[in-house]
Amino acid sequence: MRILQALFFPPEQPGGVSSMVPFMLDRFNKRGWEMELFFLPKRIRGKGTEEVQFSTFDWQAYAGNRVVDKYIQTFKDYIWWTKLRIQQSYDLIHAHHPIACLVMKRLFPDTPVVMTVHSSYERELILNGKIRENGPEHQFLTSLYRELEECADQLITVSNAFKSYLADYVQEPEKIGVIPNGFDEKRFKPVQHENKVPQLITVCRLVPAKGLDVLLQACAELKRKGRPFVLHLIGDGPIRPELEALAQELGIYEDTIFYGYMLHPEDFMPFFDIFVLPSRAEAFGSVFAEAALCGLALIGTKVGGIAEQIESGKNGLLVPVDDPSALAAALEKVIIDPAYRYQLARVAQEKALNTYSMSRAVRQLRAVYRSYRTNDE
Repeated sequence: MRILQALFFPPEQPGGVSSMVPFMLDRFNKRGWEMELFFLPKRIRGKGTEEVQFSTFDWQAYAGNRVVDKYIQTFKDYIWWTKLRIQQSYDLIHAHHPIACLVMKRLFPDTPVVMTVHSSYERELILNGKIRENGPEHQFLTSLYRELEECADQLITVSNAFKSYLADYVQEPEKIGVIPNGFDEKRFKPVQHENKVPQLITVCRLVPAKGLDVLLQACAELKRKGRPFVLHLIGDGPIRPELEALAQELGIYEDTIFYGYMLHPEDFMPFFDIFVLPSRAEAFGSVFAEAALCGLALIGTKVGGIAEQIESGKNGLLVPVDDPSALAAALEKVIIDPAYRYQLARVAQEKALNTYSMSRAVRQLRAVYRSYRTNDE
């Protein structure tokens, strides 16, 4: 089968989807599959001019709002770039973004299109203060789920929690498949090390949705109690100046290292001890699986796919959202007891190897792809 993996972001971007798909593609190609990668380069902006219409709702009702207008222009740009670049046919297209899915089905209506919904853009925008809940941008973005259901041959998502979220916006949620993300076991693996002071790490975009203000407040509580630590923040984003100012205000700036953007954080992650990210929402939370494969103890919040990955007290610890004291208590628990920390990390790694390995994801996707084989193949 000739299969096209259609991304939105270029594969060099940080994050679970964009970093995962090229490695998945490599696994398939090494097994004799014909698979290619496609995405919209950053430089392509304002090129598309075709009219956009959806079959399940009128997007023009939301026109004039910045997020909607930008989304539609990007949709047009994706059409323009796809028409320019794709000349051959494929047996199947696997899209990893709503724009990619809807454009591919529009341009190649006879080709089966599988769509994996990896995250909720509208929830991120709400949590980051960019749009209003139930406002026009929110309504536009959630309407796209019904359009995806109508257009895609198969809808897949990455966690049961996110499948439940999508159920409010589609007609037949029971038909949505669940295939958790997969991660290269050779790329993410533990490294033998010993740190005299516990090293905390988080890897994420620096935006309000990630709850990093809560993390800094929790670390300030640790410092007041005399618990030693170093906090490493890998990632960049619009609230970095605010977070640096907060770290100074809380008196933990000297205990916190802001690295900024890093292309391959997995090269450094195994040398730390505890991965912590108090997200306010996560469809899956790929970085938790990555950290588990690297042998780190996990601390997260009881939201979305994080709560599916972590069974609190067995392979990590879960705390409520927006609760600095609970987060500080969880961090203290693993800081003061290295044996307990090691036990959590060991069980987390075992679960990640069994549940979130790339080998497992490839097996599940292979079964989906083969279901679309034509009779004459």
